[in-house]
Amino acid sequence: MILHHKNLIRFCSGIALAAVCQFSSALSPTPPNGITPTKRTIDYPWMSVNTWDKMHAEDVLAAQYDSVDVLFVGDSITAGWDWAIWEKNFKPLNAANFGIGGDNTGNVLWRLQHGAVGNLQPKLIVLLIGVNNVGGLQESPEQAADGVTRVVQQLQLAWPNSKILLNAVFPFDQDAKSPNRAKVKQLNKIIGKLGNNKIIFFKDYGPLLLAKDGSIPADIMKDFLHPTPKGYEIWANAMTPDIEALLKP
Repeated sequence: MILHHKNLIRFCSGIALAAVCQFSSALSPTPPNGITPTKRTIDYPWMSVNTWDKMHAEDVLAAQYDSVDVLFVGDSITAGWDWAIWEKNFKPLNAANFGIGGDNTGNVLWRLQHGAVGNLQPKLIVLLIGVNNVGGLQESPEQAADGVTRVVQQLQLAWPNSKILLNAVFPFDQDAKSPNRAKVKQLNKIIGKLGNNKIIFFKDYGPLLLAKDGSIPADIMKDFLHPTPKGYEIWANAMTPDIEALLKP
């Protein structure tokens, strides 16, 4: 069973992520961080805790009973794949989508430690995570990179024989000179060192989503954070051949 019926609600859950997560940090007595496994505990207008719990429960069920060759793990960008693109590119590869909107690395760590591993034996894990560490938790590139590293380590612990396609964090904010752009570049420079081209393969598809002047076109990312169907098509066209190559013995 391939899980992508949740994509729409998962994608929508990340629309106002940065501002909401900053607000949540102010309310939380212990500010969350990206290296501590953390369950979602705050209701937001775009996603309740109950909805997050249900999404995680669906993933746990899939992990227990499904056979999956390609496992996508991440946040709203992973969750929001355009249906037609997913059906064309990834359904034939026996893929499942474990992306949940709004998640930072701490949330993904918690999910992996609470049932999302199950009995799965994926050949390849496609990971994209970290933007909410920067835009939501307001972490430094070094702190965010620590979180991504912890997730990669957790994935290797769960599936030592699985390959990992580690995506560079996508650029966000329209202006190429945005401070967040510099943070993402530094974050990617650090996590890029995790790639060894044996088990972990680091790929930066982000530049494909940018205009010549470095800005993000609205038809690629309407909110300058989440890809539009056109943006997802660009990503899929670049990544699918890499996935197919990594699935070969």
